Amino acid sequence: MEPAWGWNSTHHSPPGHGQGLLSPQALAGDPNLTALHSRDEELARAEVAVLATILAVATTGNVGVLLAMSRLRRKMSRMHLFILHLGLTDLGVALFQVLPQMIWEVTYRFLGPDPLCRAVKYLQVLSMFASTYMLIAMALDRYLAVCHPLRTLRQPGRQAYAMIAATWLLSSLLSLPQIFIFSLREVRHGSGVLDCWADFRYPWGARAYITWTTLCIFILPVGILTICYSLICYEICKNLKGKTQSSAPGTEGPAAASSPVPCSSEKRGQCPGGQHSRVSSVRTISRAKIRTVKMTFVIVVAYVACWAPFFSVQMWSVWDEDAPGE
Repeated sequence: MEPAWGWNSTHHSPPGHGQGLLSPQALAGDPNLTALHSRDEELARAEVAVLATILAVATTGNVGVLLAMSRLRRKMSRMHLFILHLGLTDLGVALFQVLPQMIWEVTYRFLGPDPLCRAVKYLQVLSMFASTYMLIAMALDRYLAVCHPLRTLRQPGRQAYAMIAATWLLSSLLSLPQIFIFSLREVRHGSGVLDCWADFRYPWGARAYITWTTLCIFILPVGILTICYSLICYEICKNLKGKTQSSAPGTEGPAAASSPVPCSSEKRGQCPGGQHSRVSSVRTISRAKIRTVKMTFVIVVAYVACWAPFFSVQMWSVWDEDAPGE
């Protein structure tokens, strides 16, 4: 199966000027050219079946998420907003990465003009960057909500939109190298067989590019997510421990029992009528926050479990000279 960024490369071949695939008559006289058009058809069918299954599941699931979020348009919270954009990015992975890859597996060679080749490669990596960095934005938002709740009270909607916009912008910029690296070119100089391949110009180019992409899309994001959720778990444990100690008998002195608790933003307590003050609800981590942390943690674990094998194989393919080519 092709890598998501399709790093099949040629170091020195110029872009193909042929008119497309060679005729069967020309192939019959050259076994080397015949090899350019042959592949394991059983393996190809298996890859198409797997990609089609992933496409169906990803499209159905993310469309369902987007429909559910559309019903909450008037009551959309910060968390709902991040889930909405995460659904958009994951749907982009299905439509701009999995779908083109499946079509490519069916046709074997890329069938399309050079601009389409570059656009497909750009969108494939853009969807990966956006999906990954949206997870980071969600984790940072949960970190601020749990560990620094007072900051979330200052124009929370504007802060969330700024984080989402920064995610899309950064993903768009980091995906730009795809446009310059990939093009429609001959798979072998003089063969006339065209495909959407990369030209890294130097023998170490593929190794450097895949290592950089793995670092940006997987290793660094996993590190950031681990730090965020470690701090969140620490804050939750500290908060729960404080609640347990405060609810124990004899922890409050007589003065605390006799003196009324003012209803202000600087004191913990209850306002008349049993209403908790705003800072009381801010300083104590609610069950709703804990539920959203659990949900996003499950999403992150699923992300690591799904992408770790892929990036491991890609790194193996460029760092181990004896690694299989397929």
